[in-house]
Amino acid sequence: MAVRGDIRNVAIVAHVDHGKTTLVNAMLQQSHVFSEREEVPDRVMDSNDLEREKGITILAKNTAVEYTGPLAAKYGHPEGITLNIIDTPGHADFGGEVERGISMVDGVVLLVDASEGPLPQTRFVLRKALEAKLPVILCVNKVDRPDARIEEVVGETSDLLLGLADDVQHEGIDLNLDQLLEMPVIYCAAKAGYASTNQPADGGLPDNDNLEPLFEAIISTIPAPEYEEGAPLQAHVANIDSSDFLGRLGLVRIYNGTLEKGKTYGLSRVDGSLENFRVSELLRTQGLDRIPVESAGPGDIVAVAGVNDIMIGETIVDPNDPKPLPLIHVDDPAISMTFGTNDSPLAGTEGKDHKLTARMIKDRLDRELIGNVSIKVLPTDRPDAWEVQGRGELALAVLAEQMRREGYELTVGRPQVVTKKIDGVVNEPMENTTIDVPEEYMGTVTQLMADRKGRMDGMTNHGSGWVRLQFTVPSRGLIGFRTALLSATRGTGISSSLSAGYAPWAGEITIRQNGSMVSDRQGVATPYAMQRLQARGNFFVEPQSPVYEGQVVGVNNKPDELDVNITLAKHMTNMRSATADVLETLTPPIKMSLEESLDFANEDECVEVTPESIRVRKIILGREDWYKWRAKQRRQNAAQRGHVYIYTETHDCEEQYRFASVVASSERAGQSIDHDCGGRGVCLCGHVRPSYGG
Repeated sequence: MAVRGDIRNVAIVAHVDHGKTTLVNAMLQQSHVFSEREEVPDRVMDSNDLEREKGITILAKNTAVEYTGPLAAKYGHPEGITLNIIDTPGHADFGGEVERGISMVDGVVLLVDASEGPLPQTRFVLRKALEAKLPVILCVNKVDRPDARIEEVVGETSDLLLGLADDVQHEGIDLNLDQLLEMPVIYCAAKAGYASTNQPADGGLPDNDNLEPLFEAIISTIPAPEYEEGAPLQAHVANIDSSDFLGRLGLVRIYNGTLEKGKTYGLSRVDGSLENFRVSELLRTQGLDRIPVESAGPGDIVAVAGVNDIMIGETIVDPNDPKPLPLIHVDDPAISMTFGTNDSPLAGTEGKDHKLTARMIKDRLDRELIGNVSIKVLPTDRPDAWEVQGRGELALAVLAEQMRREGYELTVGRPQVVTKKIDGVVNEPMENTTIDVPEEYMGTVTQLMADRKGRMDGMTNHGSGWVRLQFTVPSRGLIGFRTALLSATRGTGISSSLSAGYAPWAGEITIRQNGSMVSDRQGVATPYAMQRLQARGNFFVEPQSPVYEGQVVGVNNKPDELDVNITLAKHMTNMRSATADVLETLTPPIKMSLEESLDFANEDECVEVTPESIRVRKIILGREDWYKWRAKQRRQNAAQRGHVYIYTETHDCEEQYRFASVVASSERAGQSIDHDCGGRGVCLCGHVRPSYGG
């Protein structure tokens, strides 16, 4: 096998907020990618608006650093060594991006926070790296944190590495344990741009004021790309990008052969078919820019233009000798939401050029499938709604938010779990959740997880005033958990989770304790009505905002549904009021984000998403229709619990009406019995309404 010594392909992987993007920023700066007069923003790789707002990486992105330091000559390439760096997301919800990133590289830099240590996503990315047999460089970041515990963190990470290596070996993958034990450890403060191989004191900066030790570890540990001389072309499509001038770009890693601009090659499709195309443009990444090149060889990561419908996982091959590479495997989705057209009375009334039709929404979801391997789009029994499945609720909420910013109006259903039938038993996805909280909130968090059918697996106290709790909990229980955790811990709790396979259905989980305040007519919310209703709960709408029948306008203080007339106007009289000049104050309404609205919605509710507004509403808008539906649901639930409806014509009232009484015994089914008005039952005629006790 021949070796391309002037290239290294490396992915930077870590748990969320451990400093991946900040480290890439420092590497770019110290490689003189930016001019001295150029102002470099923080987290320059987070180019998406949503990424900047949320402070997280959503899409895996690549950059190239030209290393020309003293080590370049030492390794026989004084002209410089190209480091292709993949910056990956930290959230498990975007795990598909991590898997794609790992498929393009020859080694990984594992970043671990010097205080928090290895967390669930650290386990996930490390496992993926070991399954791909990639060498690992451990980089302990944020060593200058006041609460840093460097030695313990290195020990915990080494234990995790060996534990995962043992698991992977049991699955039949052969690993070199000696190589893993000799894993290089770099101590780093990415924000300052310092790195060293010498362990600093806890809370102190490394003894070296540049990233040279990290560059050396990458060049010496990560193997250079290997290829077969004279082998036919094999270039794997691992990502999709677009250009205003060139259209869709396929980001490819070349394994064998040479790719040249203007030549014709074959594209091996996902379905196995072969299609010829001409490479119209070939672009190599240099810093943050893409520059045109005439050719690219083995080990290069380049962007290819020429195919408008190129897909992730496809292989560019020699048409005369096609040898496609295997498709990228991505874990199955666990959470689903229903995306449909906006059918509320306010649809299309809030602005111009909104995208409202089912065709537009379907086209947008199909486009998302091209570049996002983690989601699936399935049809439903309605022609204007689709089930979108993904790894987690955050990934799907981000998709809905992106569509909203692009001008789409849609309704999004409450997140549901994707169940499986195993041996005839319904199984649901489970999650391993790690929660870091101050000691005083430990009991509160334990209670929150118990309500969500969570089982505690472990508890660690580092003596810093914080406790780490580990739970196994159904994925259903984590829907809306982040909001509840922040409320319960006054914004201090930190949670993260990772898929833990499937387990039998855990039973009913009641998350929301409060009912909804629902508008019973269309109109405009009046301050007069809101002031009168203020004692009943908290509002989501502002005075003078339009409302419609079936819209959830607030949260009730009690668990019951409450129909309210929020449009009630104060009647005018010609009498002077004694309180006319008294200013009545309203409590400011609750402003919920899209994620919070999805967390809040009940089973019979959905979220109306428009570029201007986010509203929670009932799926069935008409109140009469909704009450009929609820009565039907109650009868079905009662039947499932073993209750039986008995119809009777005899009644204590003098008139005879058809009655449905609920009894727990099936022996009396079909009998006619005397019924007392005060007894337990549902009057079907509407004349008498006894309490329902079923």
